[in-house]
Formats: sequence, structure tokens, C-alpha cells
Amino acid sequence: MPFTILILCTGNSARSILGEAILQREGEGRIKAFSAGSQPKDKPNPFALKLLQAEGFDVSAFSSKSWDVFAGDNSERIDLAITVCDSAAGESCPVFMGAPLRAHWGLEDPAGIIGSDQEIETAFKRTFEELTLRAKALIAVPFETMPPDALREELRRIGQMQGATALSMNVKTGE
Repeated sequence: MPFTILILCTGNSARSILGEAILQREGEGRIKAFSAGSQPKDKPNPFALKLLQAEGFDVSAFSSKSWDVFAGDNSERIDLAITVCDSAAGESCPVFMGAPLRAHWGLEDPAGIIGSDQEIETAFKRTFEELTLRAKALIAVPFETMPPDALREELRRIGQMQGATALSMNVKTGE
């Protein structure tokens, strides 16, 4: 049974969509990823979809949705809920089926960048790379069998990874 991860952000249009895509792909059957938001936009950010498409993802299934979709009695069981924006981390999340672990992987919002298309695309690419680094760090550990306290600590450490700094950290690679 795959480990289910819900990536949360306020608008569910950029960071959480990228996180869902990356964890689903990198998890290779070990992870089933979803995304949602407290105040979802009408649709995913076009820059996020363009980047995902360029990275080889089928973007047809991505949509912005409320986190309430995952809070009902008949909802998907969630093992881990990860917030990727500070505002969503500070909000009261609904109770998700499965009483999931929670983690915060705060990232700058690329959708909030004001600039040329090139500058915005660069911001989205940087966020994609940060999320990929964190997803690979999570996948490198035996999260399915770790005691909850050890997993919480690992998730906290992963949430603090940033760019080149993360490359110099002692990340377990399974070698």
C-alpha cells in the first residue's frame, strides 16, 4: 500500500501542484501524492503547468482543489500532510482521514514573483528544483517503517534544506 502524501498550500496552484507531481514521480509506487489548498485558485498556475509539461509530466489531471476534499469520512487516507507555504502552515487544517503526520517545507511562492516571463520561469524552476531535492531526500529514507518520532525529525531536517546547502548535508542515499 503506497504511503499517501498531501501537499498543502493556500492557493493550490503552484508549489503544491509541483510537489504533488514530483513526489508522485519520484516515489515510483511507494508514494501516492495529492495536493490541495485552503483557498484554492480556479486552476493551476500556467507557469507551473508549462514547467511540468517541459519536465515530461502529463498535466491533464492537475487541478486546484480545496483541502476539504480530503477531510470527509469517505476521503483518501492521508499518511503525511506537508505544507509548502507559510500561510497554509499557520492555518487550522481540517482533520484528515488517517490522522497524518504533519511537516512544513516552506518555499518562496514563485507565483508571487513580479517580473518578466523569464524571471517568473526561473523562479518556478528554482522551486521545482528545491522540491525535487526534498522529495529525493525523503525517498532515500525508509519512511514507511520509521517510528513516527524519527520520521518527524527527518521531515523537519528535509524541510530546512535549501539549494546548494542541501547538497552538502549528510543525506542518506541508500548506498
